[in-house]
Amino acid sequence: MILNAPRFFVLLASVGFATSTTFAEPKTVYFGTGGKGSKGIYRATFDATNGKFTNSELAAEIGSPGFIAIHPDGDKLYAVARLESGAGVAGYQIAADGSLEKCCEMVNPDGGGAHIAIHPSGKFLLTAQYGGGSTALFPLDADGKIGAPTVTEHKGGSGVVEKRQDSPHPHYCGFSPDGKYALVPDLGLDQIVIYKIDLKNPAITKHGVGQSIPGGGPRHMKFSPDGKFIYLLNELALSVTTFAWDAAAGTATPHTTTEAISEETKDAETFNSSAEILVHPNGKFVYSSNRGHDTVSVYQADPATGKLEVIQVQPIRGAFPRNINFDPSATWLLAAGADSHTIAAHKIDSETGKLTYQRGGVINVPAPICILFAK
Repeated sequence: MILNAPRFFVLLASVGFATSTTFAEPKTVYFGTGGKGSKGIYRATFDATNGKFTNSELAAEIGSPGFIAIHPDGDKLYAVARLESGAGVAGYQIAADGSLEKCCEMVNPDGGGAHIAIHPSGKFLLTAQYGGGSTALFPLDADGKIGAPTVTEHKGGSGVVEKRQDSPHPHYCGFSPDGKYALVPDLGLDQIVIYKIDLKNPAITKHGVGQSIPGGGPRHMKFSPDGKFIYLLNELALSVTTFAWDAAAGTATPHTTTEAISEETKDAETFNSSAEILVHPNGKFVYSSNRGHDTVSVYQADPATGKLEVIQVQPIRGAFPRNINFDPSATWLLAAGADSHTIAAHKIDSETGKLTYQRGGVINVPAPICILFAK
């Protein structure tokens, strides 16, 4: 099953946008975690009418479930995690009340994953191994059970930033709007590695690369809602590079790069690095999180060229934002403070895209790394 660009963008952004009649209903939200005090996957509910959460609770006990993803059917959740038999992927059945019941798991021979994505067909999932320098494909059967993975090693390293870029470090995996290609930003290579997808097997084969800026350190990426542009977040350079995407050829051509925060600000902070990027479903606004600086940069996007302009730098009211995400109504941006153990809600101005912190809209979650709403 191949999805059209606007619908698939929703899957990439890991949010299920509902109709306006359902916005008032509190939504279940899951949190992947990893670090001191975390015990597994947590959950809460979020009320878009007032920006408030219920208290978080442990939904599934498991080691370091950093990134999580929901099956296109909406009834299963998968996590890259530390299993009893080694690092790999765990699968859970989602009950009607939002609780999780473990249904399957599979070890990854190349170690722990930094990111996970499920193809819109539901036939397989991908994980990116930062430490192993590889992309792994796990087949999924008709019931969503996980099969043994096929690991594809990345090779090389740009060498621009010492130690960080001496070898490959895949950091994210996602899919083109038509589902025909897999795209894996690699921090060590300064590239988006592009794979052609064979759904019959399923399998991926190297197709090409999108070359980013030297020393940028690609981390995460998102497509524009119309599928014309890729917004690539450069972790090391704290910037966003806009690529033009040619769907017919499966190629990504870099156009412009926009700094998330000023050079003076970057020089003043020791641990500054970019972590997550979002594209609003209206296509007008882009958001990226800045660790160390503890902010979210808000960009105005030109729909014709994909060029970005920073219009706001908003404090997250927390520390070290590894992840940000929209609620299902896309009227709120939630920011996860990995070091402050917090999730904070910020209201999105529908006209300007700018953020306003919701006082009282914050809860405690141990070492949150990923925010994911149920479908």
